[in-house]
Amino acid sequence: MFELDHDLAQDIVDRAMAILPYNVNVMDSQGLILGSGEPDRINTRHEGAQLVLSNGRVVEIDVQTAKCLKGVQPGINLPLLLDQRLIGVLGLTGDPEALRTYAELVRMTAEMLVGQRYQQAEQQWRRQRCDDLVALLLSEGGDSPRLIDEAQQLGLKPQLSRIPYLFELGKGHSAEALSTWLQSRYPDSWCVTPATASLLWCRPATAALDDLRLLEKLDAQGWHVLRIAAGGQADALKGLRRCYRRVGDLLAYGRDVLPQARLLPLDRYRLPVMLWRHRNDDALEELLGPLHKVVAKDSNGQLIATLRSWCEHDGQSQACADALGIHRNSLRYRMERIAELSGVDPLSLNGMLALYLGVQLLPMQP
Repeated sequence: MFELDHDLAQDIVDRAMAILPYNVNVMDSQGLILGSGEPDRINTRHEGAQLVLSNGRVVEIDVQTAKCLKGVQPGINLPLLLDQRLIGVLGLTGDPEALRTYAELVRMTAEMLVGQRYQQAEQQWRRQRCDDLVALLLSEGGDSPRLIDEAQQLGLKPQLSRIPYLFELGKGHSAEALSTWLQSRYPDSWCVTPATASLLWCRPATAALDDLRLLEKLDAQGWHVLRIAAGGQADALKGLRRCYRRVGDLLAYGRDVLPQARLLPLDRYRLPVMLWRHRNDDALEELLGPLHKVVAKDSNGQLIATLRSWCEHDGQSQACADALGIHRNSLRYRMERIAELSGVDPLSLNGMLALYLGVQLLPMQP
């Protein structure tokens, strides 16, 4: 329930007294003076205001009547309403005859200020509640019918298919500000801040978006985005939660293995990320064993760079050689050297798969 406070009451007083040559008081629903042009009267009880509160109408007080009331001076006291609810009293000090011309105008202005503050408070509450609801919907207990019903009532559209993006931000950049920017440009987006310097953005899958173009827009706006993990389409809350976990792993994988990569699509790295989650398993250490032998003899990183290019070009010799800027014979020599050092034949299906998986888990040097 909205109530007057000292700041709002004093704001009304200051605005009114900047125009009128009279003292103004604003009292709360208990008749306590919250704002006044006479600071020593603040936090004192106003019996004239209590009369207004008890009968809900304008009360004029002349000199003689004021002598009979405690803490009261001659003037006019008017009820302050918000959506037809009496929330306080506005008092103007002076001769009631001279004040009648101004009293209603001042009350109208005061009620407009109260209405604006109420709307701001409602909007702030709504934003906060929406943020809380989104976080709850993405948690393990997020399938509660009560939560889903409330989300629908607040216009969050939990039934929409969404695609999650996890942003890692540089120091000094506000996730809240980026959230506001994204939500203003992509309607029906959800944003959650799961940790410091990170932002989860779930955009509707119906909106077409070029991820590379998005990164360019963010750079143009001055956002210091270190990397973005882009997930796949999730058609229900359960799928969105699962995909959220995937992009979390993807972002951590990119940070450890591909530190220079800023855009990490889950479709591209799904298998490596799945393996990376089990990176401390002995079996994966065995998978990396042959590559460690290559690294030990590859002082300038040429062989590992060649193997990465070979994997990126699906083992297509000409495309790989062109990308490296070398002759196919040079490529063949390097691949033979990799086979010799690793003990794995990169031209066989099993060998290529083992080397491909291993190179995806091998941290790339900055």
